[in-house]
Amino acid sequence: MHWDKLRVFHAVAEAGSFTHAGENLNLSQSAVSRQISALEESLQVSLFHRHARGLILTEQGEMLYKTAHDVFAKLAMVESQLMESREKPQGTLKITTTVAFGSTWLTPKLREFLELYPDIEVSVVLTDNELDLSMREADVAIRMSAPKQPDLIQRHLWSMPYHIYGAPEYLKKYGMPKTAKDLDNHRIIVYGDDVKQPVQGLNWLLSAGRTDGTRRTAALRVNNVYGIYRAVQSGIGLGALPEYMSREVGNLVEILPELRGPVIDTYFVYPEELRNSKRITLFRDFIVRKMAQAI
Repeated sequence: MHWDKLRVFHAVAEAGSFTHAGENLNLSQSAVSRQISALEESLQVSLFHRHARGLILTEQGEMLYKTAHDVFAKLAMVESQLMESREKPQGTLKITTTVAFGSTWLTPKLREFLELYPDIEVSVVLTDNELDLSMREADVAIRMSAPKQPDLIQRHLWSMPYHIYGAPEYLKKYGMPKTAKDLDNHRIIVYGDDVKQPVQGLNWLLSAGRTDGTRRTAALRVNNVYGIYRAVQSGIGLGALPEYMSREVGNLVEILPELRGPVIDTYFVYPEELRNSKRITLFRDFIVRKMAQAI
């Protein structure tokens, strides 16, 4: 099987269309289409169902994609290990973390890291879904829970408590709650019930201070922490947020500091195969140092 055709097939399967794959490969749509047609002809099977809205893998296409994906992941791992043999740390470092943590805490810190190590090309993927590090969807992850995948190295970084926050404009209009019972008179922003929460009990604000087992009615439900933060910041209501967000943005007021929500444990995670990676070691030490400064 021709290597270039397999590479194009993998890109098309990832992108879901000839057009997007061509953009990623810097090839024309017609060139990509010709490569796929030639591959299908040589294998004598159809690899894609063609639809007006894009491409869907056939059963045979799924089989080939799984194998090709494994091959490219292993090649990427070997390439990374070969690059680590150089004396000077360089190459790509792909980092993944949650939207909230990456947007408010991580990305503002990366300027210093890039100035320290200009030959390391940093790529950040912000998603609330966990990428598969063993398949090299990322090199390293900062996660809000202990990893469940085998063969991953983890280091506990930080325990982040949740507090109640409000925007100055909201508090000026509706007043500052003096007790937990006063929350009954305020608009509360929480997670949606149909959303997988990073830890259990993040909607504790609905029942804080109540002893009869009832819950307050939420004024707004949002599917991630960053969305809750933006809603609180805009003055919609009060919300529970991890402590680091208030420190980073500095424009929220803590409410009822004696009330404490759940604690999220943060982990630095990377594959066993990259244990000796200079880039990961440098980045890990950098993150540990920045977190120590923040505590």
